[in-house]
Amino acid sequence: MANEVKMSCCAVKRLAASKESELTTQTIQESEQTVFKEKMVFIPGGEFLMGTDSKEGFPTDGEGPVRKVKVKPFLIDSYAVTNAEFNEFVKATGYKTEAEQFGWSFVFYGFLSPNPSVQVQQVVNTPWWYGVKGAYWYQPEGPNSTIENRMDHPVVHISWNDADAFCKWAGKRLPTEAEWEFAARGGLEQKMYPWGDELTPNGEHYCNIWQGNFPKQNTKEDGYAGTAPAKSFPPNGYGLYNVSGNVWEWCSDWFTRSIHNRGGRTNPEGPATGETKVMRGGSYMCHQSYCNRYRVAARTSNTPDSSSGHLGFRCVADV
Repeated sequence: MANEVKMSCCAVKRLAASKESELTTQTIQESEQTVFKEKMVFIPGGEFLMGTDSKEGFPTDGEGPVRKVKVKPFLIDSYAVTNAEFNEFVKATGYKTEAEQFGWSFVFYGFLSPNPSVQVQQVVNTPWWYGVKGAYWYQPEGPNSTIENRMDHPVVHISWNDADAFCKWAGKRLPTEAEWEFAARGGLEQKMYPWGDELTPNGEHYCNIWQGNFPKQNTKEDGYAGTAPAKSFPPNGYGLYNVSGNVWEWCSDWFTRSIHNRGGRTNPEGPATGETKVMRGGSYMCHQSYCNRYRVAARTSNTPDSSSGHLGFRCVADV
């Protein structure tokens, strides 16, 4: 798999030649009834200051400049789609994720199975990432792993295409990048995190990120080495859980660094085409030393067919 992946600290990517066989196109009929609607919260919409010009940010990611953006009201999942919810989708539709069709996905080296028969390959220049045969949503670390005790955790190893298919089945959609940031801010203006500017107010942890020396030692001061339950830590002002850390979340937009190609300032939907899709929120692997992208304005991207053990999603719906 060495020639099948592209290095990235946040978003390790598949290359087109990496599939073992042609991917099967699965048509999911759009639902007229919103499934799991009880978990959604109403976001009033309005105008807000999107992005950041902070020195803490990554200008090369296109985080700035700060600009006024207006979004219409919408509903959003208060927490990420869980293993239990994705399992319901699979049972109802027989859907096979792209990781299953490729035959493998990316796993953090600290979670690798000690079983020598499990086929793995290290990613060049990012030694903490391994391509693992048989790593799928229901066995996140590869063969012999299970989600049995993680049904309330966010589903992972989900590509953008997989997330889009789930949304169609559930009568929902993926959030635009502007909707995601508006909701994640929780009504606060230009704060670094969904709860304010201090990472650990009064010494308390408000998100699941890496503590210690990345990637060698995670002290787990927030209580978790990998994913946490989807409803962990205090919610933000709109009632959203884990919009910082835990798992990266897919957005509907194609990624661009150019502020002029993001669809304007009113209900922007991003460029019409692109190569990668926007990801927001950071994950349990983010650390101040190299990737403090758990800030609410931070952004990155990945190809629509890529998946990993720290990548999930939440849905929105129109009102």
